[in-house]
Amino acid sequence: MSDAVLWVFVTATDADEAREIGRALVREQLAACVNILRGHTAIYRWGGTQHESEEAAFIAKTTAGRFEALRARIRALHSYDLPAIVALPVATGDVEYLDWIRAQVAPAG
Repeated sequence: MSDAVLWVFVTATDADEAREIGRALVREQLAACVNILRGHTAIYRWGGTQHESEEAAFIAKTTAGRFEALRARIRALHSYDLPAIVALPVATGDVEYLDWIRAQVAPAG
């Protein structure tokens, strides 16, 4: 269902990058809202080596119909070669809030 609401979890190098991407997503109506979660540590393996770094993360609220455009825009703006972009379906919620998300990301026209 293209109007199903999604929460899209994304990691970023820091809060500034998360803010820059988040502003673009909202401005371009790819996300209704972006919440930035600061200061967490990522432990991961990349290129055969274990790494540990400070990151920020953000949650973008969108719909399934807008996900591919949102994903492509994040990839275009992101500094990582392979950013974490994970969409989680919203099973239920306040109907008025979910309708607001849908209205904010509805393509013009």
